[in-house]
Amino acid sequence: MKFENIFSDINGFGRFQKMIIVINFIGRFTLPCHFLLNNFIAAVPSHHCDISSLDDGGIFSNLSLPERLAVSIPVQGDGTLSSCKMFAVPQYQLLSNYSDITDLPTVSCQNGWVYDNSTFKSTLTSQWDLVCDQRGKNKATATIFFVGVMFGAMSFGSLSDRFGRRIMLLVSYVSGMLFAVASAFSSSYVMFTVLRFFTGFCITGIVIVSAVLSVEWVDIEHRKLVGVIDSLSWSFGYTGFAAIAYFVTDWRWLTVSVTSPVILAIITWRWIPESARWLIANGKLEQAQIYLKKCAKINLTEGLTDNLSTEKLSTIVTEKRDRVYSYLDLIRTPKMRKLALRTGTLWFCVATAFYGISFNITGFGLNIYLTQFTYSIIELPAKVSVYFLLDKIGRRCTEVGALLLAGVCLGINIIVPKDMSVVRTVVAVIGKGFSSASFATVVLYSSELYPTVVRQNGMGFNSFMGRFGVAVAPLILLLDEVWKHLPQLVLCSAAVLGAIVAGTLPETRNRCLPETIQDIEEQSQA
Repeated sequence: MKFENIFSDINGFGRFQKMIIVINFIGRFTLPCHFLLNNFIAAVPSHHCDISSLDDGGIFSNLSLPERLAVSIPVQGDGTLSSCKMFAVPQYQLLSNYSDITDLPTVSCQNGWVYDNSTFKSTLTSQWDLVCDQRGKNKATATIFFVGVMFGAMSFGSLSDRFGRRIMLLVSYVSGMLFAVASAFSSSYVMFTVLRFFTGFCITGIVIVSAVLSVEWVDIEHRKLVGVIDSLSWSFGYTGFAAIAYFVTDWRWLTVSVTSPVILAIITWRWIPESARWLIANGKLEQAQIYLKKCAKINLTEGLTDNLSTEKLSTIVTEKRDRVYSYLDLIRTPKMRKLALRTGTLWFCVATAFYGISFNITGFGLNIYLTQFTYSIIELPAKVSVYFLLDKIGRRCTEVGALLLAGVCLGINIIVPKDMSVVRTVVAVIGKGFSSASFATVVLYSSELYPTVVRQNGMGFNSFMGRFGVAVAPLILLLDEVWKHLPQLVLCSAAVLGAIVAGTLPETRNRCLPETIQDIEEQSQA
């Protein structure tokens, strides 16, 4: 007997399933905020060297601020003040329209920097002077967070397959909130990066556990709807984050603000059920029976519970229930090995392209709040389109098409001149929409490809690869120092590679979820 036979009796998309989706939606709100938090807490305000050390108490102190800057800081080719250099001594001749500064001696900033606080009250950059030769440390904060997310994905994937979805979701909620709040009160850069690593490690359990839990509780017909709704929670989070960041301009309070919704998620966790599929796969038939009967009661189908006896439930999974599945089971058999390699590569490419675009909100010369908001809004029509395309053309074609079109947009921005900032932003926003559609599709698609006994391990591995791609994305943006178009070229290549890999995966539209590894080995490519 298949698990889907049970849903045909007790309703695979009733009030019980909708309750799970709503609760998971609430819990997911904080995730997109933390994933893009560095866009604002590590933003780089306009800055220049602190020139107070040049004040000798004479002529310098009698000058106006613009005059002091003119004699203290060299002007760059674009007419702006240098951010990292200052004159060794005041050059008073510059006040007399003396324009030749090529031979004037300059030095690196000697006494720190002065920051423009008109947009941000405080950022990591201004807190610990992460500019100029320390610029790499600024980008590293995002990479370190996503390295934590990467390892957390592997850990929570394995732990939730061993101990259950429900308890690991609570562990992720509580530990993620504690580390996030602690990071907001860091007293040093090192302390902050360590706490951000553990924040990423812990909160990633929310996304991989809740996504699988939602899919495992609904019938075939509504899996795509659940996948799109889960994905839309990220879009709402991104949109809300732009508004929160606009009003909360201190990096410490912004971190606390975007973490606070987890409190509500912890309160509503008590109504989250354990996955009946997981319980049955692990031989806990009595507990599965309790949750299934609860589902039937809430869905008003208590009279149709003939298939809920433990004897009938025991026929659903045929593999040994007393063995513990691990990540090694993803590579023990030929088809599982190929599946893991392909989906892992696909997740890496999708995440690299998506976050490479998302992190570049200052690269077009427009208001970063407006860019962040526009990036968020474009996801809504993109994901609604995915809802219809998943059944019309299938998961595979939707994934391939979205990635190819994202790659085209990234390629276009390579040839569009830098001074055409509006055009570049419009193309980037469209590319963000396509990359968002690819992300929405890959989460549902990959959860349908893996069998129940290792589904959480499979999603943990995929999330690991995806977060590896996210961790690499900020470093890719630093490649503009090598060649200004190199970041766009790398991101474009990642999107195209992802499309090629997606084309090799089997279609899952209107198919039952595989329950065992043997189901995968017996599948034919379609």
